[in-house]
Amino acid sequence: MTGNSHSTFYITTPIYYVNAEPHIGHAYSTIVADVIARFYRLAGFETFFLTGTDEHGNKVVEAAERSGETVKAYVDRISRAFKETWPKLNITNDYFVRTTDRNHKDTVSKILSEVYAKGDIYFSDYEGKYCVGCERFYTDTELVQGMCPILMSEPRLN
Repeated sequence: MTGNSHSTFYITTPIYYVNAEPHIGHAYSTIVADVIARFYRLAGFETFFLTGTDEHGNKVVEAAERSGETVKAYVDRISRAFKETWPKLNITNDYFVRTTDRNHKDTVSKILSEVYAKGDIYFSDYEGKYCVGCERFYTDTELVQGMCPILMSEPRLN
């Protein structure tokens, strides 16, 4: 495999939820992505390696409440912990994105507006049994004795 000036390679880690401090699983995924990015750079590819944090969702709000912090203070603290961890492991990412960054919000808004304009998005009400831990709705037939089949916790009605 040999790269040239027209060969590009893009790699990203999962964009980590900030509902907990970085741990070995986050490090593992990021180290694997870093190894792949380094390989492609050495092979001559123009390489872009992204990692970052997802600062939205029920799990994040619940974690902030448990910590006694505002959501903003909490996500700032945990996101900073992620961002500061990677240099300590010699990770060579090119960009660290936060889903609360203005440029991220603007890009997502633009894409969603274009998709909506094409008629591929519609708005409607939806109610169901939602498991916060799994971040998904379950039907009654998927539940096990009324419990989430993965976490065995009672989903809430949303």
